[in-house]
Amino acid sequence: MTTAHNTTPQYPFTAVVGMDDLRLALLLNAVSPAVGGVLVRGEKGTAKSTAVRALSALMPAVDVISGCRFACAPAAPDPGCPDGPHGTGGVEERPTRMVELPVGASEDRLVGALDIERALSEGVKAFEPGLLADAHRGILYVDEVNLLHDHLVDLLLDAAAMGASYVEREGVSVRHAARFLLVGTMNPEEGELRPQLLDRFGLTVEVAASREPDERVTVVRRRLAYDADPAGFAADWAAEEDALRGRIAAARELLPRVTLGDAALRQIAATCAAFEVDGMRADIVMARTATALAAWAGRTDVLEEDVRQAALLALPHRRRRNPFDAPGLDEDKLDRTLEEFGADEGTDGDDDPEPDGPDGGPDGGGPDGGGPEGGGHPPQDGGPEEAPLPPEAELPHQQEREAPQTSQAPEPAPEPESAPQGGAAGEKAAVGATEPFRTRRLDVPGLGEGADGRRSRARTAHGRTTGARRPQGALGKLHLAATVQAAAPHQRARGRSGRGLVVRRDDLREAVREGREGNLVLFVVDASGSMAARKRMSAVKGAVLSLLLDAYQRRDKIGLITFRGTGAELALPPTSSVEAGAARLEQLPTGGRTPLSEGLLRAHEVLRVERMRDASRRPLLVVVTDGRATGGPEPVVRAARAARLLAGEGTASVVVDCEAGPVRLGLAGELAHELQGTAITLDELRADSVSALVRTVQGNRKAA
Repeated sequence: MTTAHNTTPQYPFTAVVGMDDLRLALLLNAVSPAVGGVLVRGEKGTAKSTAVRALSALMPAVDVISGCRFACAPAAPDPGCPDGPHGTGGVEERPTRMVELPVGASEDRLVGALDIERALSEGVKAFEPGLLADAHRGILYVDEVNLLHDHLVDLLLDAAAMGASYVEREGVSVRHAARFLLVGTMNPEEGELRPQLLDRFGLTVEVAASREPDERVTVVRRRLAYDADPAGFAADWAAEEDALRGRIAAARELLPRVTLGDAALRQIAATCAAFEVDGMRADIVMARTATALAAWAGRTDVLEEDVRQAALLALPHRRRRNPFDAPGLDEDKLDRTLEEFGADEGTDGDDDPEPDGPDGGPDGGGPDGGGPEGGGHPPQDGGPEEAPLPPEAELPHQQEREAPQTSQAPEPAPEPESAPQGGAAGEKAAVGATEPFRTRRLDVPGLGEGADGRRSRARTAHGRTTGARRPQGALGKLHLAATVQAAAPHQRARGRSGRGLVVRRDDLREAVREGREGNLVLFVVDASGSMAARKRMSAVKGAVLSLLLDAYQRRDKIGLITFRGTGAELALPPTSSVEAGAARLEQLPTGGRTPLSEGLLRAHEVLRVERMRDASRRPLLVVVTDGRATGGPEPVVRAARAARLLAGEGTASVVVDCEAGPVRLGLAGELAHELQGTAITLDELRADSVSALVRTVQGNRKAA
């Protein structure tokens, strides 16, 4: 869907309240698209989409060749354009497009599609452009980018990096230019992007709703005014929009003349090294961002303040070492690094470390540098019903960025002064987890048809080809040999003459592929008194944390049920956010009886609901317990009955046996038998354990 022809005026960019870093990051990309786009992280309802859509109205209009579906520039048309050569075609001016990529889009919708039937029968490249072609020389906006299929994100970011899109089907290929400003938004509660994909976004910003009543009042008042009269509201802000549009154009013109000195470049390199970011992309993005900041401020030289702001925008998402690390930077460490490497160079030959002017700015412009000569921040709000914004020196999300920078397991939490409200007698405080480790792959037997992932075998759109079938709906990946084999017997009857193969739609065959899918991994964790020994529970939490990390890497959804005392609790409804799962696990207290049957029955109910929501995503139940069942009448009988209920519905199960000590009762093994699943010990859960290797070899021999 595109918004180029929408007759309703967009909400004005200058009317957006607060969110200084978001507005700045978008404006810097408008000034210099080479920065590499923006990833906007934040809770729902924070106007992320509103701000992104409003940016398109500020972008300058573009000249395109009339009739070109790929928006070729008249002065420099793409020599490989599928609609070319253009000759002396007419020229038309059009507004900058903003194209939205839906979460459920197919690969063909994104990159375009070839008409395979015409390619085989006529030898022509009949190409239908996709969204990447529509977004060329414009803005490509991906809402909920973390929910987009990984292979689509790969295609999207490859095109953004190369400035071109390639479509290849069975030896037929089409290439076209695809240069655009990429903006993605996401709610971290719904799952994270892989670190490799995070790194491909130039900048990232965190947004959150203001906690200031006056600012919230201004937001509501402006939104109500816009909804009541969009055209009138846009007219009220037209002067501010024009001024900002002019400032973008001026910064674009100034950008080629900005000088990135050796001192600033040394600070950039030192900062990236200090925060141990991988590769060199961070250095390059920081350099481009600092240059754009200087141009935005109306300067031709890059200052330390530009380097600092560039680091805050370009590094937080690049210093994560695992999915449990919160994005952010230690700003004290950043300031120390900049001071150390800035002082050595003597950037301005000025020995006075204090800034000039009574207000702390080089030109007395104040700490936020709101004017053209100040820092690189967007202009403050103006116009009707204006509410003052906080200075950029006090960015609202800086405290969120000051997160611990270690990927080590958290230390055991201190004992509380009293038991939590509603806690059972003898309840103990939460303890920390041991260091995570690489686990064995636990998978669901059989062949599924769920979303692409890395756990269980499934029929998927990507993977090795195992056969061919008639297309079910739109043609996916063509199976060329099967198509030719289907068409060959009918060539004489179809009057074939010449070298071309006469192919009909009924002859087309698509490839059947087998890959791996992501599953719903539902953890049922025993938090009763029998698990409460500190070292034992730490080991159990370490094992579950390891399984959570494995689920993240295998693209699973996860859920967490805990049972202790008198019942079971759904601590984490099924989600793609392993961060949330790790947080719930860290806070898990222990103590009380062992209501095993309640935990299993709660799992049965959760899985029943999830089957109705997504029948194709197969579940894997992971029960972490020593197998004991206490509390209530006939606890062992009730637990066995609940286990058989799950087994009767075909739920794949694994019991992680946490029993310790020289005397083992084998209760976890009995539970696995009732579940018709597998029991493994904590030691066997490790991918590199000797016992796991022996079991794998024995299993392979039996299968053979």
